[in-house]
Amino acid sequence: MSAESTFPQLTGPAATGVGSMPGTDAREAAKTVVGSLDALPHLPELPARGPGADMIGRSLGLLVELFARVEPSGWRFGDHPGRDTRRARSWLGEDLDALEEFTQGWTGPLKVQAVGPWTLAASVELHRGEKALADPGAVRDITASLAEGLRLHLAELRRRIPGAQLLLQLDEPSLPAVLAGQVKTASGWQRLRSVDRQVAEETLRTLMRSLDVPVLVHCCASDVPLELLRRAGAVGVSVDFALLTERDDDVLGEMLEAGTVLLAGVVPSADQGLSDPAGSVSGVRTLWRRLGLDPALLAQRVVVTPSCGLAGASPSYARRALSHTVTAARSLADNPE
Repeated sequence: MSAESTFPQLTGPAATGVGSMPGTDAREAAKTVVGSLDALPHLPELPARGPGADMIGRSLGLLVELFARVEPSGWRFGDHPGRDTRRARSWLGEDLDALEEFTQGWTGPLKVQAVGPWTLAASVELHRGEKALADPGAVRDITASLAEGLRLHLAELRRRIPGAQLLLQLDEPSLPAVLAGQVKTASGWQRLRSVDRQVAEETLRTLMRSLDVPVLVHCCASDVPLELLRRAGAVGVSVDFALLTERDDDVLGEMLEAGTVLLAGVVPSADQGLSDPAGSVSGVRTLWRRLGLDPALLAQRVVVTPSCGLAGASPSYARRALSHTVTAARSLADNPE
């Protein structure tokens, strides 16, 4: 089985969400997302429901033959599925039911999210209490289990929404810290040693190649390892646009020219006043001019998103933010220069 190597074909200016939404109502979240994002809707996540609905717990619930539970210190692997695993899987089922209801007859791109292996390993403890990241064997086990769980998850999505062109987003917000040796030990007093960049790249490449859908990587931290993600096979990178710097220009230009899609997080993810949509993407136009790229490619290579998930926003702001991303994407297409 080989991974798809290109981003799904977009029929026009595209916007999407990062993943999380406010509230606890799966039907309301799915209705809002599908109704707002007509080019690239996504499966909503509702972490306000509690442990198991958070992004780490939700992805741990996808694992095959690995089980985790909530301890006072956070998520920890256990020997058998318990209440927390069952709750995570139950909530995911509710979310899939709601998405299926509002995507009847859908035939376009559809994005789903899961936490990547490095952020999972940096966030969950082994039986003895240390972070899984400290044990290379545990990281390999997590990666293999995640790959199998994602294959099952994607197969269920195809069964429920047969016309969808699936796109997987791996959430790796901890990847820069993993590479920099900045992940704290379980005690919090020390930091785990950095992971070799080639090892990190190969782990992601192996996972991506094991799946038959295109994969993008989301990281809303600073110092996103863009070149590493490109070499690993990501068809897109999703970033907080404000955290990009001019030192990212060379690799970003190469990626965009080669067909990689930039999911540009330009709309604030927490309640605040929104500028006019054209103003929200002015930095993207500036970047494009600085890189000397063809303006005609702008709408094909850029998807507009919030800067991060919307779980911390009010429901009314989340709706406005998604609508704002759509209008901003249209502005890019209508006025690329």
